[in-house]
Amino acid sequence: MFKLTPFNTQPRRSRELTDFDNFIEDFFNTPLRSLRHDSFKIDVEDTGEAYEIKADVPGISKDEIKVTYDDQVLNIAIEKREENDDKDEEKNYLHRERRYASMQRSLHLPEVDPSNLKAKVDNGVLHIHAKKSEVQDQGYVVEVE
Repeated sequence: MFKLTPFNTQPRRSRELTDFDNFIEDFFNTPLRSLRHDSFKIDVEDTGEAYEIKADVPGISKDEIKVTYDDQVLNIAIEKREENDDKDEEKNYLHRERRYASMQRSLHLPEVDPSNLKAKVDNGVLHIHAKKSEVQDQGYVVEVE
């Protein structure tokens, strides 16, 4: 005689074992986070007279970051392109790759004076100082140093 096999042939695992597997996977994969799979992390501090924003942007240059402020919203946009521009005609490529990553974070920051916004990239961290004052209605683009 023969035996019927259910569609789901994977052995059943206990919830505790699955939670442990998730913990191990998170533990070992955390340092491998990249802009390709994840958004960049942001810390926002209200000092009373200003907002201090820190964003982790490893491997990103200041030319790839655009910071804008419009209608009480601070917008941080990143566009990263990695291209291999070898002009050597003698090479016979069988496989060649390029990468492109784009992401954006928006923060509602009321009472910010756009003319006093300062942004600077230092060791893979974007620092933004947003001094508080009356609300401005016009849009503003911040130059990243």
